[in-house]
Amino acid sequence: MQSFVTVELTLGNEFQLLAQKDMPALEARQWLDQQFVDLDCEPLRPSGKVLTADKVLAIAAHASQTHWSDTAWAQQFANATVAALARPVVKVDIPALAIKF
Repeated sequence: MQSFVTVELTLGNEFQLLAQKDMPALEARQWLDQQFVDLDCEPLRPSGKVLTADKVLAIAAHASQTHWSDTAWAQQFANATVAALARPVVKVDIPALAIKF
């Protein structure tokens, strides 16, 4: 089964990424943690608790066009997202601030 990540940047502006590499969950979470820090993301919850889905959403929202244009970075995002969330199909809906499975 193929794994996909759809990222909706704005209403009607979305693209789909094919996850091409099975990544261990720990490695995926570490990559997401590093991107969260590198992109200077903020916790979405007032408590400061950051769930893995929140990290994915924050990273997608803070990634610049340069990140999305970089096929290696976008591919790594897709691989890490499906591995960390343990779901074969993930939609990252930035306008709605939601992750959908």
